[in-house]
Amino acid sequence: MTPPAAATLGASPAARSGETQPAYGILGAISSAHMVNDMMQSLILAMYPLLKGEFSLSFSQIGLITLTYQLTASLLQPLVGLFTDRKPQPYSLPFGMASTLIGLILLAFAPSFGVVLLAAAFVGIGSSIFHPESSRIARLASGGRHGFAQSVFQVGGNTGTAIGPLLAAAFIVPFGQRSVAWFSLAALVGIVVLVQVSRWYAAHHIAAAGARKATAAAPYPPRVVAGAIAVLLVLIFSKYFYVAGLSSFYTFYLIDRFGLSVQDAQLHLFFFLFASAVGTVAGGPIGDRIGRKPVIWASILGVAPFALLLPHANLFWTTALTVVIGLVLSSAFSAILVYAQELMPGKVGMVSGLFFGFAFGMGGLGAAVLGLLADRTSITFVYDAIAWLPLLGLATVLLPRSASRR
Repeated sequence: MTPPAAATLGASPAARSGETQPAYGILGAISSAHMVNDMMQSLILAMYPLLKGEFSLSFSQIGLITLTYQLTASLLQPLVGLFTDRKPQPYSLPFGMASTLIGLILLAFAPSFGVVLLAAAFVGIGSSIFHPESSRIARLASGGRHGFAQSVFQVGGNTGTAIGPLLAAAFIVPFGQRSVAWFSLAALVGIVVLVQVSRWYAAHHIAAAGARKATAAAPYPPRVVAGAIAVLLVLIFSKYFYVAGLSSFYTFYLIDRFGLSVQDAQLHLFFFLFASAVGTVAGGPIGDRIGRKPVIWASILGVAPFALLLPHANLFWTTALTVVIGLVLSSAFSAILVYAQELMPGKVGMVSGLFFGFAFGMGGLGAAVLGLLADRTSITFVYDAIAWLPLLGLATVLLPRSASRR
């Protein structure tokens, strides 16, 4: 027999009570701040060819940069989320953006590879503070449309990730490493926006969030919840290990296989990342209507045929396939995150920190492992190897059925 609380898991908003209209202004503000935060992160990725030449780096060292900022974020995010579940810290968001700003300035004037790693660590710390609390605010501002709110929040981050390579191609490649410092202006704007969001959070929702936590009930027994969380983490592993191969080494793959220039390769990286941003918009709202599990099925396993074809395609079809992969695969995270939040009500910060942190960690570990593999074999071999990862989407069959299907 299904527990009464399970009636909300994966159900449509219309099936829930006490809903209001989403706070669109807050969702827009937190999404814009997410765009700034992730744009600054993506500048690191887009600068890899420049840094490789400037400091004579190997692919393993390139992977180590990604590992540093993503592992820093992954280790701290669950702890930050757990702490803020107990003691909300609305004004922590501007401090997180300030840490990312420090990392950006260090990156602009880094005289050595060691300082580049330090800059990456500051960016990771900023993300560890930003993501759990901002994800909680997106949920509080959702008016009950949790998938929609997470998609709005996520699309900001994916848009920022997408425009990073374009900005790098337009400004950083022609003008050099120190031109990164100009992007600190965007970070300052982000800090101002987050101060306003923090005021809204402090004034309206901390007490309400505490009341919801006190009355929250898990929809399934602990054993079922633990198993479902484990399956979701396997899916996150498959998604972000695969994305690490595409995002960290895509420019090198295009340069190596098709002889593109750095700027042309960054343009193709933008196509993939922009498609990922567009795909993010769909996952949450569709999950609100039909349930999270169908979206998870389609977004992870549905990528497998295209991923398996990618290493054998010419330049045109490589671009086309990566666009399709970005569109489909990016719809997964919002559905996975909201599904997990509904499995563990009252622990939004901890769940958000766990899943953002695990995603960052898998991305960083993937970049490091695949960089080492590329040094020992080739970039082409790496793309052949990671093509099989989306097949782990078959693990979705182990998730509990959503209540809308019961």
